[in-house]
Amino acid sequence: MASTETTTGPAGSTPDDVPDATGTPAGPDSADTAGATTAGGGGDRPADRDGTDLAGLEAGLDALDSTVAARQPWLRTLASKALPPLIAVVIVLVLWQLAYHFEVKPHYLLPSPVDVARSLQEKWLEGTLLGYVWTSLSRGALGFLASVVLGTALGLIVARVKAVRAAIGPILSGLQSLPSVAWVPAAIIWFGLSDVTIYAVVLLGAVPSIANGLVAGVDQISPLYLRAGRTIGATGVAGVRHVLLPAALPGYIAGLKQGWAFSWRSLMAAELIVNAPDLGTGLGQLLEQGREFQDMPWVLSAILLILIVGIGIELLVFAPLERRVLRSRGLLVKG
Repeated sequence: MASTETTTGPAGSTPDDVPDATGTPAGPDSADTAGATTAGGGGDRPADRDGTDLAGLEAGLDALDSTVAARQPWLRTLASKALPPLIAVVIVLVLWQLAYHFEVKPHYLLPSPVDVARSLQEKWLEGTLLGYVWTSLSRGALGFLASVVLGTALGLIVARVKAVRAAIGPILSGLQSLPSVAWVPAAIIWFGLSDVTIYAVVLLGAVPSIANGLVAGVDQISPLYLRAGRTIGATGVAGVRHVLLPAALPGYIAGLKQGWAFSWRSLMAAELIVNAPDLGTGLGQLLEQGREFQDMPWVLSAILLILIVGIGIELLVFAPLERRVLRSRGLLVKG
């Protein structure tokens, strides 16, 4: 620590020579002295201290923004993620068994969980269960991919062209609220009992949701990003690829999730009604066959499979994708 010397002047010296709290004379020459001290190298210089303090403050703020929680043991993570749904499933099964035991409905109308499990086991032993699931899953995946292509293009046009938004924006919102099953009779008249009818219903159910999700994502983009993109020459297709879609990604992912839900529901509605021998048997056709035979274990097992597939795709595909996008944007705290 550099020592500070105090020089005692003559009796007529002015108070300008009196040092202040920092040891620098407070007189008119103080600015020159401070400048000399700063420029002179060595010692605890005020300019160095100010720069160090500012750098420390910035580093502290950055640390607050980028703090990541310590990774939990995998057993604790598994318990926190899997235990609540398992408890909920157990509660539902217990209530179901109690309703069966006290005959809230006759047993042929409300079978027990064991009866439904036995029906699933029979389909499994017959070797047809995976075929039903794969038929519906492949139809749903193909219809959803086509919906993503059409919905993305339509959403970009609606979001960027004001005249198009004014013309068909309300129509898209109305189509999104329209039940998918309402399209089945019209699609049968247009395309007959064929796969085209099923895919048409899926597209009409999913495209509006994806387009509206992308429009909402584009509306949330800061105008600063768009101006920056135009400044660096990212216009047209390049601007859409490198600026618009990445900036709208959180809203777009939400639209994709909703689009998959609408796609899966539309598919089940179409398969329930469009039933022909050459179309193959999906989960919707399986559910309809159980109704025709008045076999409630069969019906409930088909409903259970539809639920498992829909939730499984949501948890295995869209939920991790959404978490990754939100975490990369700093919108979701890890841990």
